[in-house]
Amino acid sequence: MPDGYSSSKKNDGNWDDVCGQEASKMTQIRCMMQTLDIRSFVVLFLVIPIGFMGIYFHGQKITYFLRPLWQSPPKPFIPIPHYYHENVSMDSLCKLHGWKLRDYPRKVYDAVLFNNEIDMLTIRWKELYPYITQFVLLETNSTFTSIPKPHYFAINRERFDFVKPRLTYGTIGGRFMKDENPFVEEAYQRVALDHLLKIAGIEDGDLLIMSDVDEIPSAHTIDLLRWCDGPPSIVHLNLNNYLYSFEFKVDHSSWRASVHQYQKGKTRYVHYRQTDYLLVDSGWHCSFCFRKITDFVFKMKAYSHTDRVRFTHFLDPKRIQNVICNGDDLYDMLPEEYTFKDIIAKMGPIPHSYSAVHLPSYLLNHADKYKYLLPGNCIREAG
Repeated sequence: MPDGYSSSKKNDGNWDDVCGQEASKMTQIRCMMQTLDIRSFVVLFLVIPIGFMGIYFHGQKITYFLRPLWQSPPKPFIPIPHYYHENVSMDSLCKLHGWKLRDYPRKVYDAVLFNNEIDMLTIRWKELYPYITQFVLLETNSTFTSIPKPHYFAINRERFDFVKPRLTYGTIGGRFMKDENPFVEEAYQRVALDHLLKIAGIEDGDLLIMSDVDEIPSAHTIDLLRWCDGPPSIVHLNLNNYLYSFEFKVDHSSWRASVHQYQKGKTRYVHYRQTDYLLVDSGWHCSFCFRKITDFVFKMKAYSHTDRVRFTHFLDPKRIQNVICNGDDLYDMLPEEYTFKDIIAKMGPIPHSYSAVHLPSYLLNHADKYKYLLPGNCIREAG
């Protein structure tokens, strides 16, 4: 046989001998590669890397989509029908609810933790002003994620002179605990708000509104609860749920806002479920309803769910502006639902709504000033 052929066979034999013996790591890899066919190459170098990339970029979506498999829905609320018309007397409204008209209204305290939502606070306090005994506001120099921040309310305090005689304002220093769960800082601030309420003079039997600044009870809801005897001592408020502005109505499922008949030593200012009773159609929750793009960026980095900012490009101003106008999700997340039916139904952009009926009166009376909150005005100021 030709010498070349003999040499080739000899080399192959040597290579087989090498693969059968202890060899260097590089030699082991080359031996392994020799045994792979085309399908193995596709799986090893295409399917598996793509799978890892998919999990890295969309793992949260996968988890949310599979949520119905590992988490049951919470216990349903007991809905309380809500009756209201401006031409119906309070005595009749109380009777429609199965309640009784009081001889005089209860005192009402509206207490909030404040971050930077100046416009939302203005709309809230203007809506509730006629029926609030004392406005109670606490702010700190730290976000829930321990980012230093100015006292935005103090800086803009002159805008709220209309509540000055009825305002209890307090500040508290941030704890700035590195790598701490943001919900711990949030709980710390809510405990401080409990103390501020005592300074404000709240007493047993007074009504206390517990809600975030952007969870706004309607004025007639609070008026009803202060005038009627018979409502549950704790009741959650079902609010219409909006995102970015009143153009994007998500659903009617906001429930964390609540009203309490205050009990000394028992009532605690919290933001989770505290009762099964839910008074339907009781106001508005306008989440991420900011005038400036910089405010969106600040909140995304500042609030308790900061872990949702998985990639830095989520904070890009151009991206945020496009997300707002399209009604998309800022965090590129799937809906937080408990059934596949509800998840699929809410996937994709929020439909545009062009109704501005039954919104806070101050907002409509000052539409030019708050135009960005109304349908057809999605463009935001840069900052």
